[in-house]
Amino acid sequence: MPESPCVACCRLNSEKLCVGCYRHITEIVDWNKRSDTENYAILQKVAQRKQQAEQCSGEQEPTTAITQAEWQAAKAALRLQTAIIIDDPH
Repeated sequence: MPESPCVACCRLNSEKLCVGCYRHITEIVDWNKRSDTENYAILQKVAQRKQQAEQCSGEQEPTTAITQAEWQAAKAALRLQTAIIIDDPH
């Protein structure tokens, strides 16, 4: 299993991206339940986002800690997405 990019700095920007690990909140939840293929795909996105953030390093926007409500909403969205894929795999 790929190692999580978490750096224990869970702060979300306005796009719901963690400014510590560069994952979207929906990519953070259930990390340990995803397949290796899914996690490697996320890690590729993380690398792109990190590079992009480093290029724009002078522009810092406000961030907020992940709330329980945001976490639960992301988990619900993930469950819904999974249910849709299972019902209609095309």
